Amino acid sequence: MNFLKFCMGAVLLVLSLHAHASLDGKLLAALAGDDSDARIAAVNGIAAIGSQDAADLLNALKNEQLFVKDGTVYLQADELSKNLATDKVQKMPEDAEPITINNRLRAAIDSALSGLKLFSVDRATRLTAAIALEKEATPEQLPLFNKAYLKENDSEIKSRLQMLIATANLQATDPVVRKAAVKALLDSPNPNLKPVLQKMLAQNPDGTYGEPDASIRVEAVATLNAIDGRQARMELVGNLFYGVSLGSVLLLAALGLAITFGLMGIINMAHGELLMIGAYTTYACQSLFRKFMPGMLDAYLLLALPAAFLVAAGVGILLERTVIRWLYGRPLETLLCTWGISLILMQTVRSLFGAQNVEVANPSWMSGGVTVLGSLVLSYNRIIIMLFALFVVFAVWLILNKTRLGLFVRAVTQNRRMADCVGVATGKIDMLTFGLGSGIAGLGGVALSQLGNVGPDLGQNYIVDSFMVVVLGGVGQLAGTVIAAFGLGEVNKFLEPVAGAVMAKIVILVFIIVFIQRRPQGLFALKGRSVE
Repeated sequence: MNFLKFCMGAVLLVLSLHAHASLDGKLLAALAGDDSDARIAAVNGIAAIGSQDAADLLNALKNEQLFVKDGTVYLQADELSKNLATDKVQKMPEDAEPITINNRLRAAIDSALSGLKLFSVDRATRLTAAIALEKEATPEQLPLFNKAYLKENDSEIKSRLQMLIATANLQATDPVVRKAAVKALLDSPNPNLKPVLQKMLAQNPDGTYGEPDASIRVEAVATLNAIDGRQARMELVGNLFYGVSLGSVLLLAALGLAITFGLMGIINMAHGELLMIGAYTTYACQSLFRKFMPGMLDAYLLLALPAAFLVAAGVGILLERTVIRWLYGRPLETLLCTWGISLILMQTVRSLFGAQNVEVANPSWMSGGVTVLGSLVLSYNRIIIMLFALFVVFAVWLILNKTRLGLFVRAVTQNRRMADCVGVATGKIDMLTFGLGSGIAGLGGVALSQLGNVGPDLGQNYIVDSFMVVVLGGVGQLAGTVIAAFGLGEVNKFLEPVAGAVMAKIVILVFIIVFIQRRPQGLFALKGRSVE
């Protein structure tokens, strides 16, 4: 039994580090020494080999599986060890001492292991590693970067590696190399280079500069200006994108409210809970697919969209028929009643699904994003939600302008009494319209489930914003709702970096109050005799 164990251990050691006999003995000796700088240099030297063997050795060092005796380094595996100088498998010497590592050396090992990912066979892994290393490139990693650059065939990764090499060369002793590195970084999208370049331009108390060469400082100023300009453009595009994204969410949340509030004048404080119902319906559909059709999990949204619309519309119709229909013309009672309904709906969801948030995962085709301007990532889920919001707006426009239901809705909105006199069943139209608005809220819940976790309080975060969109755009006005949603989304995203999230909300609220004082009908006014 002991012999079998010995053989298995020997095979394991041979397979784990089969080529380390080729390692430079000086590197191994430095690992076992007391000089921290020499040990870090040895780690970088091992990483520069750029092989799986190097990664295995560094992992063994990180896990404190390397031992030393009389300057000889051994790799431990159970009761056996491997002499890394002679490649001989033997029992671990009794008085061998483990090679301990401190935090500084551990950080160097982690950085070296990250650099070794540049040699992965998977392109995505190499690209991710190159992007991550932009934040921590050091001159000690130059041999690793140069070797990876020579082996790389992908043009995008090769370009990233050129930037890594230039970043590492910023600290070179040769001024010609430093100047070439500063020039090479002129097109870099990495904002982490700014502190290094600013340090080169900083003036010391004795009047000298961090970079003694004046011509290099001139190039550093040009590179800093280029990075600042690129960063400003990236922030502008990012704010525009995320403003449109927020506007799309606000539009989906407010669109149904605009219809019901515009037609019936109902202040529905339970509208946010209809969003929540749509989100939980999405979660239920995902759970069904995960349990019964795991191979088709990416298609669960195809079921969730109609299901969320129908469930939310059904809840809305039930509320209208049982409660709200008796409260028309009594806004205060309606507000209090729907607020109570919102509490009931939240507690019902807590009883069914629990008080904790639940996760709705993005399908694989909505994961990831497209990178623009070097490092700005526009996520696919937000892009799809923008397109979905526009599709919902178009569908609502078709319903309101090209169908018999839409004709009746517009008639009741403009003059309820006249519509009733000519035979329009206004009570039925109220029910269907409230169901339509509730169903659209359910679709908004589907969109919200793709942006974050789903919880019982989900709707409370959007009810106030939804009313602000409706009031600003003009009660019952589809075009006004669209413009107000995207406008508020953009203003909010541009104000947040300057004033903070809370102050941005306050500024927007004050603006809407002042605007409504000047123009009570909102951006677009209703037309009709009842309005006049």
